[in-house]
Amino acid sequence: MTREARRTATAEARDGADAAGPLDAPGLKLRIDFAGGARIGPGKIDLLEAVARTGSITAAGRALGMSYRRAWLLLDALNRTFDTPVVATAAGGAGGGGAEVTPFGLELIAAYRALQADCAALAAARFGVYAARLAPDAPTTDALGGD
Repeated sequence: MTREARRTATAEARDGADAAGPLDAPGLKLRIDFAGGARIGPGKIDLLEAVARTGSITAAGRALGMSYRRAWLLLDALNRTFDTPVVATAAGGAGGGGAEVTPFGLELIAAYRALQADCAALAAARFGVYAARLAPDAPTTDALGGD
């Protein structure tokens, strides 16, 4: 798969998640917890998408406001989570390095974004009526320190 095809697939997966409902619909954050403690959530998926866009761990981390080390550790953890790598890297140097999201990684992004869109639609359907009943001065979770 070419880099442009990967970018298109990533954008389509992301755009599908954005089309889940109106802006005032209830939102949610989705984290998948696998047996043994492995997890995938919005941060790792955003990082994979950034690598797919930029072709670089450094640029992806920078775009998300994280250090190269943090980005590398998250991607390394993802690569060790599955029996197939999600990101392939090439060493830097005179010819430059780079990172590429593998076909399996793109599949993982698409599956996560599809599930996210499904869950957002379900949340809007089940909790939309409650969103309409929020008090104008309702305290936020942040103000209370928990959910």
